[in-house]
Amino acid sequence: MRRPTISDLAKEADVSIATVNRILAGTASVKGTTVQRVQAAAERIGFYGAGAIEDRLRKTVPKYRLGFLLQQSSRELYQLFGKKIVEACRARRDQVVDPVVDFVDLLTPENIAGRLRALGANCDAVAVVAADHPVIAQAIRELHEKGKPVIAYITDQSARERAAYVGADNWKMGRTAAWLISNMTHGQGRIAVFIGNHRYQCQDVSDASFRSYMREHAPHLTIEDSRPTHEEPNEAYRMVKELLATTDDLTGILIVGGGISGVLRALREVPQERRRSIRLVCRDIGPETRKGLSEGMITAALCHPLEQTSAALVETMIETITQGASGATIQRTITFEIVTPENI
Repeated sequence: MRRPTISDLAKEADVSIATVNRILAGTASVKGTTVQRVQAAAERIGFYGAGAIEDRLRKTVPKYRLGFLLQQSSRELYQLFGKKIVEACRARRDQVVDPVVDFVDLLTPENIAGRLRALGANCDAVAVVAADHPVIAQAIRELHEKGKPVIAYITDQSARERAAYVGADNWKMGRTAAWLISNMTHGQGRIAVFIGNHRYQCQDVSDASFRSYMREHAPHLTIEDSRPTHEEPNEAYRMVKELLATTDDLTGILIVGGGISGVLRALREVPQERRRSIRLVCRDIGPETRKGLSEGMITAALCHPLEQTSAALVETMIETITQGASGATIQRTITFEIVTPENI
């Protein structure tokens, strides 16, 4: 096949041949939007100089370095979050975004605050998933004063200086979980609630709204006090195993924090008939959750759509940088998905 020429590219991009030559030469100013249009046309027709045009594009658009502080590098879910965030950064066409994804395994407030400050020192903005704590709020305040916006991701922060929140409506998430369990159980029974940590706003709000719905619509069901797993599967396994051994009326489990693999391990150790009588609803989806859904052990997973949430997060971070410290706090609520064994 004939190799596309500069003339072909100019026609495809609806610009002059002189404009294409200026972009290729890199010796004259061309609007960033025009370079983007030509670069997209070059990719469509397979133009040999597409790489040179992309390099020219990277030199004409704004550049940002964004930091992302996620949790627990050993959890496949957070590894998946990180991967989708990097993809969202690479997909930007109007900016060049350099992502710095960091994972924190020691979840003490002091350690998270230190890692947050370190990321903020080398990035234009930082997104963080963390429990709400005064020590972390102080780090957010310090970065704000230095012109480094901090965006709460998945779970919100009470720090007044946070620049934005990007995540699901956790009140609706909790009530949806309650609707699912209450409509799929019959008669009286006991519902266990597991959270990761009482300081995670997303979990605390979901817990409260779950109980609100149950009080209103299912007063015949007994809701146990919330049990923290500290995001540890082994702790979740121990608690569920103990619960199964000491109660015979358990009909539902809500887990809104980490530890789903431990819950599933405990359930696999009881007879299938007992297992099938328990409705299990969890939050977010990873390999363990998918396995549990495929086995019919999980009734539903209420999940952040990873591509949409990651794209909204990157967009919001850039917006907080460009609007400056005087901008109002941005709220980006992402509609969560309901995944069941039948639509996984």
